[in-house]
Amino acid sequence: MKETIHIIIVDDHRLFRMGLRNTFQLVCSDIVVEGEADCGKALFALPMLHTADLVLLDINLPDMSGIDIVHKLRSDYPAVKILAISAENATETVVAMIDAGIDGFISKQQGDAGELAEAIRSVVNSEEYFGRDIAAIIYDVYVSKKKTTSITPEFTARERDIIALCRDGLLYKEIADRLGISAHTVNSHKKHIYEKLGINNTTAMVQYALKKGIIKLET
Repeated sequence: MKETIHIIIVDDHRLFRMGLRNTFQLVCSDIVVEGEADCGKALFALPMLHTADLVLLDINLPDMSGIDIVHKLRSDYPAVKILAISAENATETVVAMIDAGIDGFISKQQGDAGELAEAIRSVVNSEEYFGRDIAAIIYDVYVSKKKTTSITPEFTARERDIIALCRDGLLYKEIADRLGISAHTVNSHKKHIYEKLGINNTTAMVQYALKKGIIKLET
């Protein structure tokens, strides 16, 4: 877990950026706002982008789409985590942003300061984070895709263990310590699970496993 998280806020509303900065200063001493931008061009001109841990990205900006910004960040700054934050949560937008490579998505309509701080910490520590309304959209899309087949993929005992620990909210390192394996091995197992299910996030994985009885709500 990083002791200090350095973030950049990208939003075209100055008062919103100011409000977040003040909130983090007051109640989240581990989250430091290193820079702000009101558009894509301004973001990529920031020198601290090279060293930032996370970009908190509004997806409706005046000069570039959120999807284009995510693609450029993934290409030029692959180490920087991306947490989308938006008042727009249309299904096609959420799916497009996930496909582009975001690490998390939280809704301005549903989230609060506490959840936003939790989302930032989770994403920086290599865990996806999707707000409840966003997770519901992801699951609905996933279920819709799975209606074309009735085949349930098989999982190894190790994969089932990892799914259960993800259900319990453990991070990669915590799962690795619990199972006596490396975090890299945990990541590899999760990728295999994602490939079997045709998904790319923990939320859909856990919800699928619960629905199919692969894991239970409590053990």
